[in-house]
Amino acid sequence: MIKNIIFDFGDIFINLDKTATPKAMSEFGFTEITPSLDHLFKAYEKGTISTDVFLQETGAIFPNASKTDLIDAWNAILKDFPEYRLKFLQEFKKQHNYRLFLLSNTNDLHIEEVKKQMGNAYTEFQNCFEVFYLSYNMGKRKPDADIFEQVLQENNLIAEETFFIDDTQENTDTAAKLGMKTWNLLVGKEDIIDLKKHL
Repeated sequence: MIKNIIFDFGDIFINLDKTATPKAMSEFGFTEITPSLDHLFKAYEKGTISTDVFLQETGAIFPNASKTDLIDAWNAILKDFPEYRLKFLQEFKKQHNYRLFLLSNTNDLHIEEVKKQMGNAYTEFQNCFEVFYLSYNMGKRKPDADIFEQVLQENNLIAEETFFIDDTQENTDTAAKLGMKTWNLLVGKEDIIDLKKHL
């Protein structure tokens, strides 16, 4: 019996354009994610480097880009948060007794931009969850098992009673290996408002 639900954020609630950041960065020389860039991006998502260090190191790789260019390109991935999804979540929380959690791979720049875009709705969204887990505050990121284990342990959750929703297959694969029920949501074909069909 499912008692707990853990949600991803990007492309589950807020829409993303995952091609937008590489496209914007191509304006100042980006062609592919090299091992050094991959390490840098993951370190920033884990919060092991600050925004200042992230921008300094990215700027060293792309010297033609200003700090504003880098921030704008980095945030280009973020699109809208449809109001109907927030309304759905609020109603779902009222109607059911599930314990709700958010677990997102994200970073300080993205969250600050989302707060700016959403205004008061961001707090309303946060208030739907018992705990709002963001990777850069945890020193960990999905799909590593330790981030899931932390959420389970800190909240005394039993994996088999927990449902995890994410649009990235490797993340749902890790959760499934730990015993959780999962929904690998297909972006563009499925929507979180259909949650009840999957529980």
